[in-house]
Amino acid sequence: MAKILAVDDDITVQIILQELLESEGHDVLLADDGEAALQKTQEFQPDLIICDWMMPKLDGLELCRRIKADPQLATIFLILITIREQVADRVQGLDSGADDFLSKPIEPSELQARVRSGLRLRQLNQQLSQALHHLKQTQSQLIQSEKMSSLGQMIAGIAHEINNPVTFIHGNLSHIEDYTQDLLDLVECYQQEYPNPSSYLQNKITEVQFDFLSQDFPNVLASMKVGTERLRELVLSLRKFSRLDEAERKPVDLHEGIESALFLVQHRLSTSAGQPGIQIIKEYGELPPFECHPGQLNQVFLHIINNAIDALEINKEIEIESNYSPQTIPTIKIKTTLQNNYQVIICIIDNGIGIADSVKPRIFDPFFTTKPVGQGRGLGLSIAHQIVVKQHGGELECMSQPNVGTEMIIKLPFKKCLLNAD
Repeated sequence: MAKILAVDDDITVQIILQELLESEGHDVLLADDGEAALQKTQEFQPDLIICDWMMPKLDGLELCRRIKADPQLATIFLILITIREQVADRVQGLDSGADDFLSKPIEPSELQARVRSGLRLRQLNQQLSQALHHLKQTQSQLIQSEKMSSLGQMIAGIAHEINNPVTFIHGNLSHIEDYTQDLLDLVECYQQEYPNPSSYLQNKITEVQFDFLSQDFPNVLASMKVGTERLRELVLSLRKFSRLDEAERKPVDLHEGIESALFLVQHRLSTSAGQPGIQIIKEYGELPPFECHPGQLNQVFLHIINNAIDALEINKEIEIESNYSPQTIPTIKIKTTLQNNYQVIICIIDNGIGIADSVKPRIFDPFFTTKPVGQGRGLGLSIAHQIVVKQHGGELECMSQPNVGTEMIIKLPFKKCLLNAD
């Protein structure tokens, strides 16, 4: 049945409560005072507590307050035993956190009925809490699914529209380079054949700075080539990130997904306003093709890397406000390994502000965020956790120390990897 803690400084009352509750099949714990009761509550987390109002060290009201103030214990059903019948006393008890009352002297049938009622209410509360948690998860999934679907379609559309003109420009730059070189060679031949041009032609050569133009124009073409090549890399990264045509599981290179995420946040990594940029350290192991939902895992990489950048930027702001000269370079380290041919481990480590111990248990909860209003919706890590754990049967762990940094560890089972490319 249930685990019940009976608290009373009268040994006779303890014995009565124990016999009555054990006769109903419950597992009964006993405590003599409020402090001992609080310690046993934290250790054993009973389903229901029956405690006397008046007790040494810690009375029943204060015990109720402390239990209800602890999120881990707040759902425990509390019954106060008392001889007080005044409405004001009962109101005081309810305000302190008591859920029900039992009058002295104890009537066995009333005790058993109130315990049954309390356990039913606790069970209902637990079911409601689970339903609410499931509802929040479902809501976050729907929001993220719709958002990522729209974002993916937009990214794929932009990538397609950019790709055509960029490919056209990039493909024709080599022809322009050849044509230009032919024209410059032709002009050089004219200069050799006609070393003394007319004054009009000489003035025109001086006006257009022909010597500088002939030297600089190849440099301009080279810069254009670099620019179009970067645009082509951007298009490729956008297409890899969206992967709308790859909704099913398929073998992919996980390092490509990480690289596409890094490319998309490149603008946040560079030096700005006199502040040092963020250093990226890659320690990639040898990973065979991994069978997964590529677009989903790319979202995970992007969420975690963005969170790491946020933590490093908060660190920068604190250092600027306190006029503190940073001793370390803002760094994100990404490590990948294959463990015993059955598990892929991806670690994303930053030396940012870290996560407080009080916050850490909630970082994967839907809609939970420590960022200011408008800067975070609390969905990133929640969605990442669902993708890793529910969609891929893996684990997502967080190790963090305030003012030292955070390490996010992604563990993916290698059951459906292709160990051989063929």
